[in-house]
Amino acid sequence: MPRVPYIKPALSYADQLQQLKDRGLIIESEAKALHLLENISYYRLSGYWHPMLAQPKTTHNFKPGSTFNNAFKLYCFDRELRKVILGELEKIEVAIRAKMIYELSHRHGSFWYTLPGIFTNANNHAKTLLKITDEFTRSDEKFILDFKQKYLDPMPPSWMMLELTSFGSLSMLYKNLSGTHDRRDLAHYFGLDDTTFESWLHSIVYVRNVCAHHSRLWSRVMRITPAIPANPRYTFLNHTIIYDPTTGRPTNNNRTYFLLSMLIYWLNIINPKHTFKNKLFRLLKSYPMVDVRAMGFPSNWETEPIWNWQKVIDDEKWFNRILKTFGIKK
Repeated sequence: MPRVPYIKPALSYADQLQQLKDRGLIIESEAKALHLLENISYYRLSGYWHPMLAQPKTTHNFKPGSTFNNAFKLYCFDRELRKVILGELEKIEVAIRAKMIYELSHRHGSFWYTLPGIFTNANNHAKTLLKITDEFTRSDEKFILDFKQKYLDPMPPSWMMLELTSFGSLSMLYKNLSGTHDRRDLAHYFGLDDTTFESWLHSIVYVRNVCAHHSRLWSRVMRITPAIPANPRYTFLNHTIIYDPTTGRPTNNNRTYFLLSMLIYWLNIINPKHTFKNKLFRLLKSYPMVDVRAMGFPSNWETEPIWNWQKVIDDEKWFNRILKTFGIKK
């Protein structure tokens, strides 16, 4: 199909609302809808009423019974999901950062991140080090200011510097490590092979950026997908070939379900008493209109040991309500 110029005009809030009504969306409160269009934007909200569009979706007509409130609830669910995930990503990032600093400092010295000799690609290392140096230059952290005042070294030791470094830069440092033992030992601590570990680090950076930029996550098809581990040391998914419930096609690892499973796997190692699954179940219970199939959850997901509810839910009545929410028989 040949490309064409974009000629659609900007619409007023009132015209946006009328367009939604003309396309069949039920507006429970026009005042509320106008307020949300003004403070969230039509385009951002459109990602949440997209599942309500009738086929073919290119006509932009809504299925009968579609409501503005349900679209907004999906938006709220996605916002809360991102917050929960960001909180857990922080714990995972801190643990990986701490392990890298400890292991590599003991093997290669306090300033290992500055040494071209332990990295595969000198140009990539130089680019990463330039970013790290810029973070050091711009930092107003007291411990960095104290270091600059007290020491002659151009850069601080890794346990100081890598507290400032973005996780993206940390991921690039790992990817570029030349020592097989360095890569394998770090990955082995988390029960993964080094190729999978590198891939999961890259995926975390991607998902963190999605969450930080308030982008839609719940039904997202991930552009950066984590590798499927061949032989993880700890409990993971028994069924890593996941089939899209609507098309029957394998989706594997590009949906939110796989991401959540990956985070649970890591948290089980870092903090075995974590409450991440409880938070997810409570969130899903609060938004019963959410179709977990749109998140990539397969039909047999509740049988996966890593998702075992009985291990995290003590309240039998609450557990029964969860089962009812998902339409699962005991």
